[in-house]
Amino acid sequence: MLKINMFSTADKVKGQGVGSAYTELVKMLKKRFANEFNVTINKYGKADITHYHTINPTFYLSTFSRSRGRKIGYVHFLPETLDGSIKLPQPFKGIFYKYVIAFYKRMDHIVVVNPTFIDKLVAYGIPKEKITYIPNFVSKKVFYSVDETEKFRLRKKYGYELDKFTVLGSGQIQTRKGVLDFVKLAEQNPDVQFIWTGGFSFGKITEGYAELEKIVKNPPKNLSFPGIVSRDEMVEYYNVSDLFLLPSYNELFPMSVLEAFSTNTPVMLRNLDLYHSIIDGYYVGCQDESEMNSNLQKLMADKELLTDYRKRAATASDRYSEEHLAEIWKDFYIKQAKEG
Repeated sequence: MLKINMFSTADKVKGQGVGSAYTELVKMLKKRFANEFNVTINKYGKADITHYHTINPTFYLSTFSRSRGRKIGYVHFLPETLDGSIKLPQPFKGIFYKYVIAFYKRMDHIVVVNPTFIDKLVAYGIPKEKITYIPNFVSKKVFYSVDETEKFRLRKKYGYELDKFTVLGSGQIQTRKGVLDFVKLAEQNPDVQFIWTGGFSFGKITEGYAELEKIVKNPPKNLSFPGIVSRDEMVEYYNVSDLFLLPSYNELFPMSVLEAFSTNTPVMLRNLDLYHSIIDGYYVGCQDESEMNSNLQKLMADKELLTDYRKRAATASDRYSEEHLAEIWKDFYIKQAKEG
């Protein structure tokens, strides 16, 4: 039996996709491969494989121990992808960015959640043969669709009107996520219900914190900010909605999109290059806020078009399901243990 130790603090800050991805992986391994893998969390004993999910300085120091076995790094972000998320003054910003890459270089192998990261990591000096792409996944037992009767019940539960078109956005409230465009769309469509779940996970160092905090405290009447919600509640918010909209300017592999797919909720996204290689054809793509508004009008007016994207979401959820990715992770760990 392979001993796999996970080093992670991803679940300590609520509302982060990294935490959701980590939680899904650990649950899947313990459920499906209990006889093949002995999975431990944040243990400093001997292991065949040590999988690093976050880049804590104490975890970095642990990489110098021979007890770690094969060191696997999980890359959910690169230095440039942090721009627009957190506001760090120089020289701290430069030092932190160098540390991020130094951490990745300490790994024996890297797993990226998006294939567009591969060439970027190579440019930082990490050999391509040391990088593997394995996408995020979502369990359909956790994120599932409900019928119309249950949808209405959930709208009553959360205080939303039953007959109004409802748009959901989710993620940390920060400039990078396109929250200001989401607010603008709400202002332009007063007859539509808009909801944004998530909060200021990084507090006052969040990019654009002062402006965004004012909006959260005094939003348009048709826009609500429930704050950071649990995963059990999150599945209900997806099912309350007619459309999931993530207007981010910069993303990695957002778990929220996979969760929306898993609940068969139509998805609208800003057209980002990274989406083309992983979910092209499954979502409504938009160049800017104006096109988002135009496509929103089309979806509200055309039920067949909305149904088509609901079907596309269901197809995408099969591709990124736990069942599909489980064997990929199993084969990956076994191969890495042999090379260790």
